[in-house]
Amino acid sequence: MLLTIDIGNTHTVIGLFKGKELLDHWRVSSNLARTEDEVGPVLLFLFEKKGVNADDISGVCISSVVPDLTPVFMLFSKKYFNIQPLIIHSKLNLGLKVKYREPSSVGADRLCNAVAGIEKYGKPLVIIDFGTATTFDCIDANGDYIGGLIAPGIDTSIKALHLKAAKLPIVELSFPKQLIGQTTEESIQSGVLNGSIFMIEGVIKELKKELGNNTKVAATGGLSKKIAKRTDIIDFIDPYLSLDGIVSIYNLNMSPKS
Repeated sequence: MLLTIDIGNTHTVIGLFKGKELLDHWRVSSNLARTEDEVGPVLLFLFEKKGVNADDISGVCISSVVPDLTPVFMLFSKKYFNIQPLIIHSKLNLGLKVKYREPSSVGADRLCNAVAGIEKYGKPLVIIDFGTATTFDCIDANGDYIGGLIAPGIDTSIKALHLKAAKLPIVELSFPKQLIGQTTEESIQSGVLNGSIFMIEGVIKELKKELGNNTKVAATGGLSKKIAKRTDIIDFIDPYLSLDGIVSIYNLNMSPKS
């Protein structure tokens, strides 16, 4: 079995794969204070509930956008599984060309999304990832990663409003019944959530002018299902796309050569 670890700024998503089949997944907080000995017992407990032993894990692959947490999970892998994990970066064999001006600056999560997105949905393609940031990753008709856009995430925007304006509360991530909010809470919800919808639709409209009208759009991340219900601009919903990408990159780089 392959253990995939996707370390994000807010959450870390753990996936357990047999071949390319996702057997189970878990979401834990990306707590910078945790050590490998705090991560280990938690994950082993989750594995035990699934009937999986440490000896069943034959490989570990890590995608991380939090440099301070990467060594923690590397030590966890070595200590609890005796496995040197593969860390994803732009210089690995990705099966695609990265045409960013500085390829090393592309987040590992964005690389994983791109690799899995092409495999599952073809090209040209735009992948929208709803996380701490809302990112748009663009794959052209040749299957090359050509860049994208980064905007504040929905939850990040709500928290930023509260942080910078003392009288504005943190609100639930739910759409109000109408566009015009009739309370402060509804006004924030409408402004952030509906504003995100309008932004996404506008961006995709312009991206299709550059990539072609046949460009498909895939959405991933924790809020992908909620947002996709409110717009017809999204063709595919795939909340765990990055985990599939981790598996593909692992196989490209670690599978025995014939």
